[in-house]
Amino acid sequence: MIGLEDIQSAASRISPFIIRTPLERSQTLSSMIGANAYLKMELFQKTGSFKPRGAFNQILQLDGKAKNKGVVAVSGGNFAQGVAYAAGQLGIQAIICMPEYTPSNYVEATKSYGARVELSPDFPSTFAKAETFTADGYAFLHAWDNPNQMAGNGTIGLEILESLPHVTDIVISIGGGGLIAGITVAVKSLKPNVRIWGVETEGAQTMGKALEAGNVVQITPNSLAKTLSAPYVAEDALRIAQQYLEGYVVVSDQEAVEAQQFLLERAKVLTELAASCTLSAARKIRQHFQQDDNVVLLLCGGNESLSNMIEYTKLR
Repeated sequence: MIGLEDIQSAASRISPFIIRTPLERSQTLSSMIGANAYLKMELFQKTGSFKPRGAFNQILQLDGKAKNKGVVAVSGGNFAQGVAYAAGQLGIQAIICMPEYTPSNYVEATKSYGARVELSPDFPSTFAKAETFTADGYAFLHAWDNPNQMAGNGTIGLEILESLPHVTDIVISIGGGGLIAGITVAVKSLKPNVRIWGVETEGAQTMGKALEAGNVVQITPNSLAKTLSAPYVAEDALRIAQQYLEGYVVVSDQEAVEAQQFLLERAKVLTELAASCTLSAARKIRQHFQQDDNVVLLLCGGNESLSNMIEYTKLR
């Protein structure tokens, strides 16, 4: 399991390549939740999500042989772009294996960063394709279940503490757990009293099912929040959640969509549902907040398409 030292080393290692994203207070959201509400704008990170942090941290620690051959990853979402961008910046070949039904905006964005995209009919065949490249000497990069990925993600926690030393609460969406695991270790190591709240959407409850069962379980995600749709949560992430999570919140797709639209109209930022769900969750748990609390909502990504947003309107 990662520790604070891993995250601090990651911060030093990746700092030349990433953006220190803004942390801004929202008067509107503060009134809504009855506390000081801050938005950690990780959607302004390179490629539109937090993923390059871990991708850089993974690639920069590969040995020379692996770097010379290249890297391969499986992703139909933000990790694809994160790896493509990181590899391109470091002059390393990247192959991204994607299912054929990946939205075209993700495929084109990944190619634009210089990666080679290999499409397969479904996720099982996509992973099988990646294994053929791994057997040929490419280094496999995991989107969430990798300690170097988690440590890179944890650098967000360091930034939050530096920007807002008196933070009391952080609301984070979960997915495969690599994001919340890294941030939780960073924050709890330096300021144990900060409360960490985990959020998932209905149909993407990898952590929820694992917490229920007491062990990692496989699910078949069916949420509209596609970037939360990991089939399982990382073992280390589950252990960290069991030890440190203040609370676990589930919101509906419709609630996440309504929050997305509210953030666009009032905060002027377009988030993914995987990010807007943190606002939905904060509203649900507002009774736990005091007026002088400082609550951070992590907006983890903003890679949303117009076609998706049109489809979301049908939920109303």
